[in-house]
Amino acid sequence: MNPDPPPLQVLIVEDDLGDVALVESAFAEHSIGSQLHHVADGGEALAFLRREGRFAAAPRPDLIMLDLNMPRVDGRQALTEIKADEDLKSIPTIVFTTSAAESDVYETYSAHANAYVTKPINLDDYDRVVMQIRNFYGHIATLPRRSSEAPAT
Repeated sequence: MNPDPPPLQVLIVEDDLGDVALVESAFAEHSIGSQLHHVADGGEALAFLRREGRFAAAPRPDLIMLDLNMPRVDGRQALTEIKADEDLKSIPTIVFTTSAAESDVYETYSAHANAYVTKPINLDDYDRVVMQIRNFYGHIATLPRRSSEAPAT
């Protein structure tokens, strides 16, 4: 019998605590083991990913859910830095935002976002969309190994 897989490590980069609570609720409602980590802007996300300062013991996320419109370092800037970093670019990054602007969609895919999802306004739809993201990355997609599990090159 195989041991339970390690929990899905998810970094939520979001300045709206209400949205964070909705994502946490959607992840908690189902059987996929997950550990959610939250930071409020792109600068904190980069520090978390690079294990800097107070994030020195942070785990490597299996998935990043990234809002675009945040103070200080926004999601666009963070995405560009994540996907330009050899150590971080393999982490699937979902842009999860209220913006439905075609320019935002184009720019983030050009910066190598793995998906662009517009946050639904309806709470039931919001929950359904987050559960679909969680199910896809928790059950269907094969994710890159964590750095401690990476094969030798």
